[in-house]
Amino acid sequence: MSSPVVLITGALTGIGRAAAVIFAQEGARVVVSGRRDKQGQELVAELQALGAEAIFVRTDVRKDEDVRDLVDQAVKRFGRLDIAVNNAGTEGLRGLVTEQTAESYAATFDTNVLGVLLSMKHELRVMLPQESGSIVNISSTYGSVGAAGASVYVASKHAVEGLTKSAALEVAGTGVRVNVIAVGTTDTGMLTRFTNTDENKAALVLTVPLKRLATPEEIAHVIAFVASANASYMTGSSIPVDGGKLAH
Repeated sequence: MSSPVVLITGALTGIGRAAAVIFAQEGARVVVSGRRDKQGQELVAELQALGAEAIFVRTDVRKDEDVRDLVDQAVKRFGRLDIAVNNAGTEGLRGLVTEQTAESYAATFDTNVLGVLLSMKHELRVMLPQESGSIVNISSTYGSVGAAGASVYVASKHAVEGLTKSAALEVAGTGVRVNVIAVGTTDTGMLTRFTNTDENKAALVLTVPLKRLATPEEIAHVIAFVASANASYMTGSSIPVDGGKLAH
């Protein structure tokens, strides 16, 4: 397909933004979403300057009606949906298990888990009748290991891994694939908030075998590959892009 239609949630910063740029450079028609109109329109202008057709749809992935509208707007504008990158996420509130509340749980799970579930629900509503499509969910190396002081975030990413594998099995053989990227320590605003101090960030980098952070572009290139027909035999896979972190 020469000009696939790509939808990206959480597209305004970090990995989502890098993915939008790479897909645009590859000739895709791009639908970007997030919760900030000004940044959304600025990103659309940047993608259009690269020669891509692009639109922004303001979306809160925690709301079913927002996600439904996002997918409907993509199809209304471009006629189909070929690739979806479910990237919207939050680091949540760090702290011990004994310090967590129902509110802190909901604040993390509503975005990281419910947001992915609703996104896949509506994306599949379009992709299944097409008998084609590729969904790439964004998780973390914390989707398969634990981390003291980050239990709710870790649990949310375990959930994304499980949702991905279950959805992949449900749609196997339909022409739709569902995979998940387990992202390692990447130089984003979320990582800066998560580590809180330069010292904490430096200490985290020391635990990575490659001894550096990933760039958002490095992650985005893997997303583009997994989403593409070049990965046509991959579904239900969790692909770590983590500088060797999970090899420990």
